[in-house]
Amino acid sequence: MADQRGPKRDFGNRRRPRRKVCAFCADHIEEIDYKDGSRLRKLIAENGKILPKRMTGTCARHQRMLTNAIKRARHVAILPFTED
Repeated sequence: MADQRGPKRDFGNRRRPRRKVCAFCADHIEEIDYKDGSRLRKLIAENGKILPKRMTGTCARHQRMLTNAIKRARHVAILPFTED
């Protein structure tokens, strides 16, 4: 009699991806400067949203600082609110 559940799957050989390292911790940056537009631009999506830490690899402390820096940079017109 055939197995009704279908083909047997083997999930034992999956590898875990490497954990992302916080770029700010690696560079020993204590404060994120809102005037550094080139660094902040890398951490914003094409539609203007701030990328989450699971995508960028930043730690929680630096993600909070990054959010404030991006908002300040937008307020003084260094970064756009949205991309056209």
